[in-house]
Amino acid sequence: MKHYDNVVIFDHPLIRHKIAILRDEATSMKEFRELVEEITTLMTYECLKDGVPTTEREVKTPLEVCTQRVVKDNAIVIVPILRAGLGMVNGIHVLFPSARVGHIGMYRDEETFEPQTYYCKLPDGIEDKLVLVVDPMLATGGSACDAIRLLKARGCKHIKFMAIIGAPVGVSRVAEEHPDVNIYVSTLDRELNEKGYILPGLGDAGDRLFGTK
Repeated sequence: MKHYDNVVIFDHPLIRHKIAILRDEATSMKEFRELVEEITTLMTYECLKDGVPTTEREVKTPLEVCTQRVVKDNAIVIVPILRAGLGMVNGIHVLFPSARVGHIGMYRDEETFEPQTYYCKLPDGIEDKLVLVVDPMLATGGSACDAIRLLKARGCKHIKFMAIIGAPVGVSRVAEEHPDVNIYVSTLDRELNEKGYILPGLGDAGDRLFGTK
């Protein structure tokens, strides 16, 4: 895959370790869900280190009053792409417990592999927030591109996208269609199979998160 200035592929030994367990077909639903949340927390820490809205606040220590920088209240909105994206929300809430959550529901047409939107509910004022769009799998890139396009149509200007596992074709598509959006992926896999699943991947993330298969 070619280099894109707006794409970050993580190379962290702790994330690699957790992804190895995540891939294992013997990993239980409970452990799978916990791993998705833990990986998301690690990713969030990294993807926001280059800037998150902050403000100054006076803090009284046991010895004196000092000025500290803190994250602005209500500065971040999490937007999971349903349904698998829901598994990543708690991983961000660990760091930003007051972050509001919007939802974009999409399903993939089994013949064309193209996404179909069936639900969208976003918090008021989202256009002024830093929006974190999350989906564990970035396969063809169709759902991610459509979700970002929908958010831009609502006036959102500060968008970041996070996926745990990405395929080169999907990462490239999002990077090219939305060069103003930073994309963070824990690991880049080899390719898609004929059904549009990532290889080696981890199967259907939604099914493994919610025990529907």
